[in-house]
Amino acid sequence: MSKKSLLIAAIAGLAILSVTLIFARSPKSVSASQPTSGATSDALLVSGPGRVEPCTEDVKLGSELSGKLREVKVEEGARVHKGQVLAVLENDDYLAQVRSAEAEVLAKQATLRKVVNGARHQERQEALSTVRAQQAVMDNARAQADRYQELFEAGVVSKEETERYSREYAVAKANYQEATEHHSLVDDKAREEDQALADANLQLSRAQLAEARARYEKTLIKSPIDGIVLRKHHRNGESVSNSSTVPDPIFTVGDKTVLRVRIDVDETEVSRVRVGQKTYVIADAYGQQKFWGQVIRVGEQLGRKNVRTDEPTERVDTKILETLVELQPGTQLPVGLRVDGFIETAAH
Repeated sequence: MSKKSLLIAAIAGLAILSVTLIFARSPKSVSASQPTSGATSDALLVSGPGRVEPCTEDVKLGSELSGKLREVKVEEGARVHKGQVLAVLENDDYLAQVRSAEAEVLAKQATLRKVVNGARHQERQEALSTVRAQQAVMDNARAQADRYQELFEAGVVSKEETERYSREYAVAKANYQEATEHHSLVDDKAREEDQALADANLQLSRAQLAEARARYEKTLIKSPIDGIVLRKHHRNGESVSNSSTVPDPIFTVGDKTVLRVRIDVDETEVSRVRVGQKTYVIADAYGQQKFWGQVIRVGEQLGRKNVRTDEPTERVDTKILETLVELQPGTQLPVGLRVDGFIETAAH
């Protein structure tokens, strides 16, 4: 055989070997090397990188108010409950506003009771006594005026004296009428408009109290879920801000009772992935140990890769479909761990 033929044969052999190695290293679709947990040896696997996350995903807790942290009550790894206070901002001014609003509510309640109840019993009795006294004065003045009128008609007294007693009677009569009106006002029920105004003022003060309490509650950073503190981002005395453009979380919490993995499935393999398919994941830190689960949700829209494998041959321009896998209860893996997922699809 000539040297030229040997050279051609060698080049052809190298080309065949290169193609074989490329297909053998392809992460998209591989055959199971050995049956595990009921998997058949001819089952096809759709593979992709993924990351471990809690079943609640990562919940980042921030503050609705900007301020300084007075106290951070928990550390990383602590188990927390829904509604538990994890941190407290400096809030003396907010607490003072609550106390002021509470006092205002008490004052408005007293005003309303005063309007509804009207005058006290002693005030009513005093007004009635004044009416009786003025009536006695009026009766006496009337008697004097009548007597002097008779004497004037008999020519015993002058006209001036008769008119003086008539004026005294008129004054006494006016005082009696005034006392009667005052007693009627004191003894009567409150006007509807007065009661409505007092009630409206009370409702306004209660709303202001609710607003003050709501502001105070915002200084208490509470856990929205039962879970574990995954990360503590701030410590006592540090300032936190409320910004929609630059998030400033205080804690990251999550529920690790059940772990999930988001696997990036290549767009060429999405037609083979279904909810309910058995899946296992492996990680470099755990060798070849397999952690089993199943697909619980398949994404509806393709997107960019979420997980980078850092391999030199990795393509970064491909589109992926997020596939959510729920691992078996009791699986213990660090949140955020990068893994390789393998989804069992239909056999050939």
